[in-house]
Amino acid sequence: MGRVPDHHVQQMLVADWRRVLVRAWSLRLLIIAAGLQGLEAAVPYLGGFVPEGVMLALSFIATAGAFAARLMAQKELSR
Repeated sequence: MGRVPDHHVQQMLVADWRRVLVRAWSLRLLIIAAGLQGLEAAVPYLGGFVPEGVMLALSFIATAGAFAARLMAQKELSR
């Protein structure tokens, strides 16, 4: 498989991607979901402190929120 030309990669990113990376709620929620999924692996070692499935449910909610945030216009990012 060949290398993707640089101009194709540049076209895939939004012009102000650094600003989006810092301010977009969709990305914030995806980071939270990833953290919760990591914690889900630790649940068996917490000795019943967190009921089974709670982290999974919270991760699902964060992922669904990220999906919704991606579709909505965000005031600080919309121009």
